[in-house]
Amino acid sequence: MYVAQDWQDYEVIDTGGGEKLERWGDVILRRPDPQIIWPIEREDGQWRSVHGHYHRSSSGGGQWDMKKQLPDRWTISYDQLKFHIRPTNFKHTGLFPEQAANWRWMMDKIASAGRPVSVLNLFAYTGGATVAAASAGA
Repeated sequence: MYVAQDWQDYEVIDTGGGEKLERWGDVILRRPDPQIIWPIEREDGQWRSVHGHYHRSSSGGGQWDMKKQLPDRWTISYDQLKFHIRPTNFKHTGLFPEQAANWRWMMDKIASAGRPVSVLNLFAYTGGATVAAASAGA
């Protein structure tokens, strides 16, 4: 398993109760994650002082409860890559930061290929892999 270890602007702070607490630059968000089945150890401190908390609806979907004013979007960096982040109306932020391990692998392979490389990104929902491939010369 590859782990994205080079993040400076993204961090999973804590997990529990079906949610994850994340730092996106200077913004702290609390979002649902159905794979997190263990309880929150202590729901205090940063869990309660978030910028935004996405609440799932029992009928599907959900909505953000913004506790602090956020810009419409903000920029975070991974290595030399820059991404605009914004909470969407379906809990996402426009980027899957756990994919950075794949971006690193692609960038290294493309940069060391010694020939022109073309990439077809079939998972282009966020564009992260496309930005990584292009930055490496694809």
